[in-house]
Amino acid sequence: MSLKVAIQMDPIESVDIDADSTFVMALEAQKRGNKLWHYQPRDLSMVSGKIIARARPLDVRREHGNHFTLGEAELIDLRDVDVVLMRQDPPFDMAYITATHLLEHVHPDTLVVNDPIEVRNAPEKLFVTHFDGLLPPTLITSDPLQVTDFRAEYKDIIVKPLYGNGGAGVFHLKPEDENLHSLIEMFTELYREPIIVQQYLPDVRAGDKRIILIDGEAAGAINRVPKEGEARSNMHAGGRPEQAALTKREQEICEMIGPTLREKGLIFVGIDVIGDFLTEINVTSPTGLQEINRFDGSCLEAGIWDAIERRL
Repeated sequence: MSLKVAIQMDPIESVDIDADSTFVMALEAQKRGNKLWHYQPRDLSMVSGKIIARARPLDVRREHGNHFTLGEAELIDLRDVDVVLMRQDPPFDMAYITATHLLEHVHPDTLVVNDPIEVRNAPEKLFVTHFDGLLPPTLITSDPLQVTDFRAEYKDIIVKPLYGNGGAGVFHLKPEDENLHSLIEMFTELYREPIIVQQYLPDVRAGDKRIILIDGEAAGAINRVPKEGEARSNMHAGGRPEQAALTKREQEICEMIGPTLREKGLIFVGIDVIGDFLTEINVTSPTGLQEINRFDGSCLEAGIWDAIERRL
């Protein structure tokens, strides 16, 4: 099956070819004989009801310093391609939401991965709240008094922006920490949205597990261990990747959420699990494929393309 694939992503020249998940998805698509185009979200337009992208033909290869070739820019009607990969990095802001509204006009005639309507409805830290019994004690609020009461009950807490990503803006506050109210004031000035507060999970010291689900099925996992003196385990924040298998509890979590992911057209999803708790469901631009592949000798991107082809 030869497909026309448009990849909506950040600049191709900036990717780390040893870590970037979109890069290996492009490699696998090209290996299957598909035709690729690259464009950035700012290149997306609506013209007389048509969704147009100013895109450039793309070739990729695993060569440091020479990992891509882009052809001349051309206007393509996204209804004339088979698949759009929506792979730009968050933040999940109005620009991101606008892109989902535009791509909604071509999906599902052109398969958008992941489904733009469901991506818009599933911000990482809010989507997880729809699954009872999986989340650690959590507060979402703009009320400083609610935050004060929450810390009085749970002592150690994590405070973070509701739409943050990559571990940015995540704070661990112990019971004696005097910075809580200053932190709330700072968040209030920076964001109009509520903040999210959760009970601190000491199990994070043993790692925060990233699990990849493909069309609702668990496909691989990696454990991310925070560096000394750091509460965040994200690899952007210095977390150390380790090989990992799924525990019985993690398999249960995947089985509980998998049917919903599949029903919503969320083909490529990364979830974060600390101890027995699910903390995030990443549907915007999940990462982790290359790290898992190296440890497991797998090729998760092939599984993603198999799922895409089944959908088509």
